[in-house]
Amino acid sequence: MSHVDTIKTFVIAEFLPGTAPAELAADHDLLNDGVIDSLGVLKLIAWVEDRFEVAVGDADLDPNNFRSVEAIDAFIAGARPAAA
Repeated sequence: MSHVDTIKTFVIAEFLPGTAPAELAADHDLLNDGVIDSLGVLKLIAWVEDRFEVAVGDADLDPNNFRSVEAIDAFIAGARPAAA
């Protein structure tokens, strides 16, 4: 199940206010373009853990997992559920 729309909504609300969802391509490099900085990545990770109930471990902190909406969606699809 794809979560692209949910992820786009969060990214736009937190980092690109005033941007229409259609303006943010799912493969847009959020890190290279400075949309999300290092503190933003931490905020994004906390949101992913909370919203999708997945654990983000040390080995998952590869920036490529959070580089684009597509990458975040792929990470969520393959992530382990958080411990209850």
